[in-house]
Amino acid sequence: MSKSIAVFGTGPGLGQAVARRYAREGYTVVLVARRREPLELLAADLAGTGATAHVVTADLADTAAVPGLAAQIRAKVGDLDAFYYAPTPGIVDGFVSATDLTAQRAHDFMPLIFYTPLELVREFLPSMMDRGEGAILTAQGASGVRGMAHLSGPGPAQAAQRNYVQSLRAEVADKGIHVGTLYIGAAIRNTPFHAGMEAARAAGEYVPDLPVADPDHLADQLWSGHVAKDRLEATFPDPLFGD
Repeated sequence: MSKSIAVFGTGPGLGQAVARRYAREGYTVVLVARRREPLELLAADLAGTGATAHVVTADLADTAAVPGLAAQIRAKVGDLDAFYYAPTPGIVDGFVSATDLTAQRAHDFMPLIFYTPLELVREFLPSMMDRGEGAILTAQGASGVRGMAHLSGPGPAQAAQRNYVQSLRAEVADKGIHVGTLYIGAAIRNTPFHAGMEAARAAGEYVPDLPVADPDHLADQLWSGHVAKDRLEATFPDPLFGD
């Protein structure tokens, strides 16, 4: 029986790249996002390569729905061998100066970025612990590592997730569970954020000087860290900050 991974946040950039990377390694893939049509197109594409993929639609900002989501996944593949969590919040509209950040706006990011992955760990970690193997993978933006001027908003929630993941990693590392995180200070090709940057640049508007990341390269980093269990916090670019 093949191993299984759920990709929570199967967006057009890194999420799809992770799904393809693990499918190439023989994993059965569960594709999770809000919109069904893109997931079904990807599932059909993966099936054409001989892989098995299942589609589950979910609003990952609805933390209360996690038990039902987990039940849907178990009905398709049983308990997961791995999961990847990196749904993208409305980053373009979400970034705000720290001086303008309100408690409500900060709270709005917490379910998607922090509460839901915490509950997914509670759902799927016990079976991994019983087997003595498994992988929990996440990806975040650079603001989860260091606060930057005018780029607050999702950052505090990402920092909370990072703190939790670091604690989790320290507790389960000797139990065969790999907990790996990728921090990205770049625009990922094929994403709405990258497209928006390019459109703004073409219109002569100010665009932050960010490198552009290839999602396949990032997916390779997550996979290689999973296999070797030695890249617990990878960054792109490396180093993430020059100072």
